[in-house]
Amino acid sequence: MKSFEYGDSEIGYVDIVITISSMIIGVGILFLPRELAKTVQSSDGWVSILLAGLLAIGAAWMLAKVAIHFSKQGYFAYASAAVTKPIALIAIISLTLYFILYSGYEVRAIANISKQYLFERTPVEAISLTFLLVVVYAVSGSRVGIIRLNILFLPIVIAISLIVLSFSMSIFNLDDLKPFMSSDWKSLAKGIKSSAFSLLGFEVILIYITLMNQPKDAPKAVVFGVAIPVVLYTAIYIACVGVFSHFALQQITYPAVELAKEMQIPGAFFERFESIFFTIWTMTVFTTTMMAFDCSIYLLMSVFTKTKKKTWVFILSPVIYLLCMFPRNLADFDELSSYISYVGLVVGILFPILIHVAAKLRGVNSDAS
Repeated sequence: MKSFEYGDSEIGYVDIVITISSMIIGVGILFLPRELAKTVQSSDGWVSILLAGLLAIGAAWMLAKVAIHFSKQGYFAYASAAVTKPIALIAIISLTLYFILYSGYEVRAIANISKQYLFERTPVEAISLTFLLVVVYAVSGSRVGIIRLNILFLPIVIAISLIVLSFSMSIFNLDDLKPFMSSDWKSLAKGIKSSAFSLLGFEVILIYITLMNQPKDAPKAVVFGVAIPVVLYTAIYIACVGVFSHFALQQITYPAVELAKEMQIPGAFFERFESIFFTIWTMTVFTTTMMAFDCSIYLLMSVFTKTKKKTWVFILSPVIYLLCMFPRNLADFDELSSYISYVGLVVGILFPILIHVAAKLRGVNSDAS
């Protein structure tokens, strides 16, 4: 008898596409337009986003091609055979710390934004703890269940984003996009760096490749998974410039949320649509945090095989909470963001590629047959 399509423990092509998109779409887009406005001239930030998107798509495709080789045995076993177990342990622990930092960053980000727009009198500590407890509950369940949750949330997120973009056109000023291509290459390069950092997250393919029923489809899936946020980020950035102007955009902390506040729905059917937009975007941050937390647990369980999942959940939860409370102000928070991004480039992209090269040279058994 054929198993129920969503009742087994495997995931398919579409699941990975949605998972990669859900992991990337998070708090980054909420302030990326401001960062680009400070870096590039006029509306040239779209060039930086698209170029960063091409780089991210290339890196994601390469990472997926590498991940195919350990789709059954797992990253740790493959790395141990390629570069010896001690070095593999360093690579795994480093990647685990990256995902833990990623989780803490997302928790603090949603707490900061919630305090500014929804809970003005509630301490950041209380908001962070409440959000983290919900994440802990989700992570305690099945890994495939997390993937299925992405399938439920992402269409809603994209639909709400399209609504915001559509109704923002009534206050969109095309003249604010001019002059075109007035930025020099140095400014565009800085914009590429900011945009690329907002597109990180596809590293989860290293973990979730083990759940795929057709691992050979992973490269194509991650390409589409990264392309969706690139298109969405570009559209939101252009809309923000056209609505607020390049100069004003530099002064707005969270332009995407403000865009939802400024949009006009005919008939005044919704007067505070930003509340709906923010609620929906909280779902994306929730799924991103949940997957980063889950990936850190998976990596630890691949090394310490006798320790149960819930034990790691209870151990890592206070660590993530303490990390998210570390930034004292917005400057510290931005610095933490840059640090996490650099760590992700090294341990999430560079290390797996180098390990794969070593595996090729040593003739390590591959699952890509």
